Amino acid sequence: MKTLATGPLEKMRTTHQTPVEYHLRVGDEQVLVNDLLGQPIQLTFLGEITCTHCGRKTKKSFNQGYCFPCLKKLAQCDSCIISPEKCHYHEGTCREPEWADKYCMQEHFVYLANSSGIKVGITRGNQVPTRWMDQGAVQALPIARVTTRRMSGLVEVALKKHVRDKTDWRAMLKGKAETVDLGKKWQELHDEVSDDVAQLQNEFGSDSIELIDDGKHYEFEYPVLEHPGKVKTHNFDKEPLVEGTLNGIKGQYLILDTGVLNVRKFTSYHVEVRA
Repeated sequence: MKTLATGPLEKMRTTHQTPVEYHLRVGDEQVLVNDLLGQPIQLTFLGEITCTHCGRKTKKSFNQGYCFPCLKKLAQCDSCIISPEKCHYHEGTCREPEWADKYCMQEHFVYLANSSGIKVGITRGNQVPTRWMDQGAVQALPIARVTTRRMSGLVEVALKKHVRDKTDWRAMLKGKAETVDLGKKWQELHDEVSDDVAQLQNEFGSDSIELIDDGKHYEFEYPVLEHPGKVKTHNFDKEPLVEGTLNGIKGQYLILDTGVLNVRKFTSYHVEVRA
């Protein structure tokens, strides 16, 4: 086998093509993973983790690549990133107001996606369509444009009463989700949430939420030769050597004949990639 890259791991870079194009980012290298399909590959954890933000060595990675001090002080590690409706910027207690100005006080989209069934989610405008490829969605439809991250969370909360907000990642990896009519689903949900949306617009202004009735439909195909019948996960914390034949890439997962590896989970782990 030949060494292709060595260094800290980052989430794979995706390009919306047919199928989705994946680059595995390791240190300064970017490996086109699609070219490795059907080949034996090895990823070896070298026993070192460095924080993706400050670069300090850490024995344990938190929140996909951060050391503990950064976990506690960075706005991007606060609980409101996972639950944006809990944003406290307006209360003057944001950990990093300058960071929030750049990433949270900007246009976001609320969307419906189909990874393992219909779900609702949110994303920054500049993360379209990357967000959906990272989730392994086969379909996506923006349904609302909002002014801030907090607003996207509040709209999502209203929609979560009627549709789930989680992806069944095991089901997503086992096969292609059955095609659904996201436009029809949005028509149904539109009536369900109209009162909630009107209340939010009364409180935050009519221009804070724009419902989208003619949004662009996105579709995605993934480079998968064979889906796993049973999903077994690889974990660098328990097994430093992950090897097998690469059967596919979907979401942020490498699908090997020996199990699947969530690349994003091990951000900042120093690895050697061989094929």
